[in-house]
Amino acid sequence: MSDFLNDADFELYRKLIYDESGITFSATNRSILESRLKERLREKKFDALRDYYLLITRDKEELKTLLDSVTTNLTRFFRNQAHFDALEKYVVPELVKIRGGSGDRRLRFWSAGCSTGEEPYSIAILLKEIVPPGWTFEVVASDISLKCLMVGKEAFYSDQRIQGMPETYLAKYFERKPGGYQLKDEIKKLVRFDYHNLKNDSGLRNLDVILCRNVLIYFDEAAQKATIERFWDAMAPKSFLFIGHSESLFGMNTRFEFVKTDWATFYRKFI
Repeated sequence: MSDFLNDADFELYRKLIYDESGITFSATNRSILESRLKERLREKKFDALRDYYLLITRDKEELKTLLDSVTTNLTRFFRNQAHFDALEKYVVPELVKIRGGSGDRRLRFWSAGCSTGEEPYSIAILLKEIVPPGWTFEVVASDISLKCLMVGKEAFYSDQRIQGMPETYLAKYFERKPGGYQLKDEIKKLVRFDYHNLKNDSGLRNLDVILCRNVLIYFDEAAQKATIERFWDAMAPKSFLFIGHSESLFGMNTRFEFVKTDWATFYRKFI
């Protein structure tokens, strides 16, 4: 047991974070919570964990800051290329075929847990390249981290962060700047960033595709199930859900159908 974070305090913080976000801390990742709490106490000049706990129960902005600090924001452009291949070769053509007859020629995407913007911008670039003439699309990008959302809105990425971007897209959609690359406005304007806690209803409806990749692994089974149900409510009939390659709805009682293609596996809301 840590001298800094005893079992009683760990339980207090673990429960509050779970209740507010669905993020689960256990013995295996307790050290992450401890290190993040040390940072926040140092920043706020607090000596006692209980005093800081009182603060975050009263100050919603500081609670957001803590939740921001305990999330892992690992991402990159076109991460898990197989998913983007499936979007290009199967999902978008299928949606165009299905939606085309209705006269509503707009596709709606949500990047849930978008981190610093690489995923939604990858989606926007791909759609810009493949969506047929006469069609429009929108990409909503959300995250629980305000810090990450600010990076995404700025859309400036260092040389290291640009790894994974195909050279043709890099030349076409980015401008070289000192220390990195600035995404051009023609792509920036296609993505709308918004703060959202997946514990709550997003208010989004009639979505054609949701990508929520490598987020559910931080939730326990009950929080996962509740999140998946909210996704179902947000999605249009005959729409698609992508989760991380290490995540699965197997064993979870959901209404989604499993789809296996030549490129990747994902889920579908058929009705």
